[in-house]
Amino acid sequence: MKTLIIEDKEYIRKGLQNLLQLLDTEITVLGECESVKEAVVVANACKPELVFLDINLTDGTGFDFLEQTENLDFKVIFITAYEEHALRALKIGAVDYLLKPVDIDELEIALKKITQLPIIQQKQQVQIAKQAWNNEESKLILSLQDSFQVIDLNELLFCESDKGYTTFYCNDNKKYLASKTLKEFEERLCNANFTRPHQSYMVNLKFIDKYDKSGVIHLKNGKKIPVSSRKKEQFLNTFLNWTNN
Repeated sequence: MKTLIIEDKEYIRKGLQNLLQLLDTEITVLGECESVKEAVVVANACKPELVFLDINLTDGTGFDFLEQTENLDFKVIFITAYEEHALRALKIGAVDYLLKPVDIDELEIALKKITQLPIIQQKQQVQIAKQAWNNEESKLILSLQDSFQVIDLNELLFCESDKGYTTFYCNDNKKYLASKTLKEFEERLCNANFTRPHQSYMVNLKFIDKYDKSGVIHLKNGKKIPVSSRKKEQFLNTFLNWTNN
């Protein structure tokens, strides 16, 4: 299978090639590219069957490459350092995505998917790529035991952490358990109008019904969330600033 590696970091490109050799696959790497401009030229000329595509390149994004490439009859495996980019990758029809640093077992699984799926017609979906890239700030994708679950942050009530796991409680009464700590989601959630009033909880500000001065948040669904004494002042500042905007 004729393959192109599009990645801005040389050590990632070389590492991926080494892993492919260890797996003894029938993949032939046509070349390596680090920029959108270079990748478009090579892809149009060589017509690869498979592309390993990084999200962030030296002069743009992987989506820019897809928009500018004439021949889109190839399969795509995205390479990304951030799991939240998986949703964007899957939305445009990627076979799979790999988190950096690339794990050989995950690479093998992704390659097996290629043999099981027909050629993905990227051309039919590439028009939504830029929109997916720009408008997915309200989405979060969770890697669960047997699936990838898309979470609409606008409908996420709160998260609860316990012993290295985080449970996501949604407005439709569904809940999802992820094997990651709440800390790993904190920055992303804080950018989406969530606050952390307690070490074990993050709460969506839009679903707060009232704050009891005794130190308890009442959500609109009746759930009560404690506010720790050391986070009380910070929570009140966040909550009051949000309600006044």
